[in-house]
Amino acid sequence: MQSNLTTIEPGAGESSHSAVSWAPVFAGSLAAASLTVLLTLLGSGLGLSVASPFGSEGVSLTTFAASTAIWLIIIQWLSAGFGGYLTGRLRTKWVGVHDDEIYFRDTAHGFLSWALATVVVAVMLSSALSSAIGGGVQAASTVVSGAASGAGTAAANADTGGTSYFVDTLLRPANINAAAGGDANTTEAQVTRILVNSATSGEMSEGDKTYLTQLVAARAGVSEADAQARVDQVLASVDAAKQQATEAAEAARKAAVTFSLVTALSLLIGAFIASIAAVLGGRERDETESRLSAR
Repeated sequence: MQSNLTTIEPGAGESSHSAVSWAPVFAGSLAAASLTVLLTLLGSGLGLSVASPFGSEGVSLTTFAASTAIWLIIIQWLSAGFGGYLTGRLRTKWVGVHDDEIYFRDTAHGFLSWALATVVVAVMLSSALSSAIGGGVQAASTVVSGAASGAGTAAANADTGGTSYFVDTLLRPANINAAAGGDANTTEAQVTRILVNSATSGEMSEGDKTYLTQLVAARAGVSEADAQARVDQVLASVDAAKQQATEAAEAARKAAVTFSLVTALSLLIGAFIASIAAVLGGRERDETESRLSAR
C-alpha cells in the first residue's frame, strides 16, 4: 500500500514574511480609540445634561453612577467590535494558508488591535487625569498660600497637635470662672483641643466632660444641666459624623473594588468581541474577493 505522507524538509515552503499585518492592526486600533473618545464625550454631554445633585431634580447620583458604568461598558464593546472588524476587513488575503490558520490569524489580529487601542486610551486617560490633578494641586497651593498669613494667628491659638491638649490639662484652673473670663480665642482653642482629643481617642474622659460642662455653663450663662445637654448633643454629633465618614469610606472602597472588577471583565469581553469581529471581517473580505474573482 502506497503511503500518502510527504516528507517535508526543514524550512521548506516557509514564508519570509511575518504573519502579522501591522497596517490593518494600527488602522483598527486607531479607529477603536477614536470611537472610544467620541462616545465618551457624547456620554459625558448627555449625562451632565440630566444629572442633578438634588434628589428631587433630574437623575439621582446613584442612577447617574450606574448609567455611567453601563455606558462605559457599551463604549468598550462597540469600539472593540468596530476596531476588530476593520482590522479583519482591511488585511490582505493570505494565499496557501489553511482555513484554521486564517481563523487563528484573524483572531490574533483582532486581539492585537484591541490591545493597542486599550493602551492608547489608557495613556490618554492617564494624561488627562494627571493634568486635572496638577491643576487641582496648583489651585490648592494658591489658596493655601493666600490664606496662610491670615490663618497664622488662629492656627497658633487653636493648635490641636502634639502636647497642646496635655498642656491645657496641666494648666487647667481650679476656678472655672477664671477660665471662662479669659480670652475668647484661647478658650475656644482649648475647647477645640478637648473635642479633637475625644474624637481621636474615641471617647471623652469624665474629667474633660465635667470641665467642659462647667466651662459652657459659665461662658454661655446657662445651668449645668443645660450645659451638660449641650455637651452630650455635641458629642453625639461628633460620633454621628465619625460614623458617617466611616460608612462613606467603606462605600467608596466597595465602589472602587466593584468598578475595578467590572472594568476588568468588560475589557476581557471587549478582547473577545474584537477577536470575533476580526474573524468576521476577514471572512467577509475573503468571500467578497472570491465572488468578484468568479465573475
